[in-house]
Amino acid sequence: MHTSPDTKNKIQVHTLAELGPLPMKVALGCSILLPVAFVLGWFSENGMEKFAFSYLQSTFFFLSISLGALFFVMIQQLTRAGWSVVLRRISEFIAMGVIPLAVLVLPIVLLTLAGNDILYSWASAKNVAADQLLQAKAPYLNSGFFALRYLIYFGSWIFLARFFLYKSVAQDENGDPELTLLMERRSGPGLLLFAFTVSFAAIDFIMSLDPHWFSTIFGIYYFAAGLVGFFSMLAITLIYLRSKGLLHDPVTIEHLHDVGKLLFAFNCFWAYIAISQYLLIWYANIPEETIFFLHRQSHGWGTVSLILVIGHFAIPFVFFMSRWMKRNPKALFFWAVYLLVMNWIDIFWLVLPNAKTGSETMSVSMGMILVDVCCTIGVGGIYVAGLLKFADHKSIMPVRDPRLEESLEFHNI
Repeated sequence: MHTSPDTKNKIQVHTLAELGPLPMKVALGCSILLPVAFVLGWFSENGMEKFAFSYLQSTFFFLSISLGALFFVMIQQLTRAGWSVVLRRISEFIAMGVIPLAVLVLPIVLLTLAGNDILYSWASAKNVAADQLLQAKAPYLNSGFFALRYLIYFGSWIFLARFFLYKSVAQDENGDPELTLLMERRSGPGLLLFAFTVSFAAIDFIMSLDPHWFSTIFGIYYFAAGLVGFFSMLAITLIYLRSKGLLHDPVTIEHLHDVGKLLFAFNCFWAYIAISQYLLIWYANIPEETIFFLHRQSHGWGTVSLILVIGHFAIPFVFFMSRWMKRNPKALFFWAVYLLVMNWIDIFWLVLPNAKTGSETMSVSMGMILVDVCCTIGVGGIYVAGLLKFADHKSIMPVRDPRLEESLEFHNI
């Protein structure tokens, strides 16, 4: 590892504040759609159930992106990666999204603590008393322990996100290479903590929507989806900032090429986990496992399932094999937006089929999609506003990282 005391003087320091007030105004304007989604739910049939599930889907869609960013930051530190230094600060900002999301997820926890079963049937004592399986799972699936686990999950993620961002920002001021060594040493334990908390959070908040169903790889499925979402958002953000002149020189086509390769790789990884889960359940043919896919083959959900198979994997697989596509900013931007939408559909497919009208799975409808889109845009507005607030007046690049020169000179073979 080497450092150059003059590196900061060679690099022009930029902040997101240079974009002006417009991004924050747009984000806050979008947040207005969250109460709009609530009103739409209130006045539609089974609307409050639609809104509750849409709200859960929206928060955990954006959470998956921030968790993907946190993983990327830690794995880059652990492996002492040099190529990614110019991308890392943006990733650190995205990881800080766990803070506004901790607040946004809190109403779900409070609703569960109150015994409301609109999302989780196991939250109601009446439901537990009538269901032998819920009684057997009650030591784990109970509202008090659920709330405690929420505090552990988000407390862990907030601690890790703040640690890596603020140590990195401190290095911008003093250039101390010991801070890099400290972040490297903390990344190993941080990744272990991350693996456990992400897996159990996916089980608690999404898989337990149907407490009769289980999958041993559900946590890794959610993790894979988050990485697809993160690399999509990273590509979009980098290309946008380059177009505004903030990262045009430091972030080159070589860096975008590698981000595109990672997006392609983890989209294939997501498909591998998805087909693994499907095949394991299909050939075992156990009713309590197959019910998950049966719900997603009726009431219009079969179409959504096909969209994921073809749109999330097959189509981008063909185009992402092209080297040109990953090195062309406009093409990469298009496919990053495309896969971010597909990732949203994936989380939609995980959550919304658990909504019921009586004993039946709720059908896909324009009303459901409208509530969900409004809810996602509203939650997204609050999420992006939070990211902009944390990034305000901080350099968008680690200007005194010991490996910055290696990153600036990075070239693909």
